[in-house]
Amino acid sequence: MKYLITILFFATTCHSQTTYPKDYFGSPLDIPLLLSGNFGELRPNHFHAGLDFKTQKKEGFNVYAAAEGYVSRIKIAHSGYGKAIYITHPNGFTTVYGHLQSGFGKIQNYIIQQQYNLKTYELDINLNPTDLLIKKGEIIAISGNTGGSDGPHLHFEIRDTQSEKIINPLFFGFNATIEDTKSPLISTIIGYPIDENATINQSKRPIAIGFHLQPDGNYLAEKVIANGRIGFGITTIDYDNVSWNANGIFKIQTYLNGKKSFGYQFDTFAFDETRYINALIDYHRYKTHKQRVQKLFMKNPYDLSIIQTDESNGIIDATSTLPKILKIEVVDYDQNYSKIHIPIEYSNLPAKVQEIPQTSKYHVKANRDNIFSLENVTVTIPSKTFYDDFYMDFEVKNNSIKIHDDIVPAHSSFQIAIEDSISSEKDREKMFIGYFDGKKFNHYTTKRYKNTFSIYSKTLGEYQLLKDTIAPKISMPKKIEGKWISEQENLQLTITDDLSGIKSYEGYLNEKWILLEYENKLNRLTHNFSDGIVAEGKNDLKVVVTDNVGNSTIFETHFYRSQKQ
Repeated sequence: MKYLITILFFATTCHSQTTYPKDYFGSPLDIPLLLSGNFGELRPNHFHAGLDFKTQKKEGFNVYAAAEGYVSRIKIAHSGYGKAIYITHPNGFTTVYGHLQSGFGKIQNYIIQQQYNLKTYELDINLNPTDLLIKKGEIIAISGNTGGSDGPHLHFEIRDTQSEKIINPLFFGFNATIEDTKSPLISTIIGYPIDENATINQSKRPIAIGFHLQPDGNYLAEKVIANGRIGFGITTIDYDNVSWNANGIFKIQTYLNGKKSFGYQFDTFAFDETRYINALIDYHRYKTHKQRVQKLFMKNPYDLSIIQTDESNGIIDATSTLPKILKIEVVDYDQNYSKIHIPIEYSNLPAKVQEIPQTSKYHVKANRDNIFSLENVTVTIPSKTFYDDFYMDFEVKNNSIKIHDDIVPAHSSFQIAIEDSISSEKDREKMFIGYFDGKKFNHYTTKRYKNTFSIYSKTLGEYQLLKDTIAPKISMPKKIEGKWISEQENLQLTITDDLSGIKSYEGYLNEKWILLEYENKLNRLTHNFSDGIVAEGKNDLKVVVTDNVGNSTIFETHFYRSQKQ
């Protein structure tokens, strides 16, 4: 952990200790750059790793190479970034373009060639420096909405090529076209009693702290009466002048009696530390109130590199009669800031609001291995899976396994093993462990050894051992049986599965393998006739879809098409 001696980090006159080129990278779009998401923004289970640029709520815009280089990686997946292109540049950086509708020109031709060679839609290919050379401003792709995108936009990243760390693109001059003169907004302050006997305003539970705006534009909180070790958290967002979109904060810094204490700044981070977002925020509050409170202290230190702290780790010792003032400064990239002062006064008044009593006999120790067994279920939790100790609810009832609720974050995976001594061997071949998300069960990749099923998960909650004997469904919204469809540019099918989910799909035209693009948000398979597989006249189509436990459905039809226009 880095400490306050790293003075340059805290200097308000500079953003980063590293100097980045401001005019090397050009815009990846030829429309105004409006943000729908910024670097470091708080997302489920991760910090946002780049800038999201709006594309006017539609797909189809040209995407341009931000600088010369070569295509170093192409990744196409059903989730995540969907279709993504990576370009490595000679200045030591790599740019990433995600959620694409397709590649363009030679890049798209290469993608299609590889998909047919490997007979798969999903790809993850690393290219040689001489395979696909790219010029600055060259069209490389068409913008889209693939993968885990909630709407059409372009995800844009800049990474250090050697370390693969993600860097805030605003350092490279992308802030120049995104005017921002607005100060961040502070909406909530939460006080946290940390020790067993600590209190804030006579409460042993986290409590909201009132505050109001001062004439000078800063905020002043109501006086906090405290005893013991305490900490604070904040809910805050930022707006720029042009995007009208709630963005994340660039920097937060606390000062206790004028001395810098705890802070973080979104300069750069590594992918393997991004899940620490669940330690940084009040995860329980997020899951129960849908509110992301950023904690300005660490009860148990964790290795998130953006955090800079003194020896207190942001924890305030309110055991002396000496008054304290905590200042919280929230800053955006353009150095617009908001400040709030919290006066803290010691008091030994007894608590009126007690902690919620813990009744479970299953006590998870974060810094040691834990194994719990109940009936036919065993839960194995390795050391450092969780950030803090907690009492875990564990119950097996009517084939349902409750392993607490999803209000305690796991940093790494724990194992759930279920022994089945009832089902036949034939039934076990169609069984898996599913997680109930409140609406439906989700398939987990399940291993089986004899009659024991096991999974690895990072989410607490309800699980069941399920059996799926129903094959997926395949339909074609636009019927083509025996018809001439010369005007159509593609074929589209709808595929669904009620329980274990789609695992694989294969398509054939006249017994030749064809590329089917799967858009899981729409349950849609698409084959484009531009691939050149379709024959003149009659064509026989066959599609095979298989779910995660091996149930398969075959769909067959025939149609006629002429390529002579």
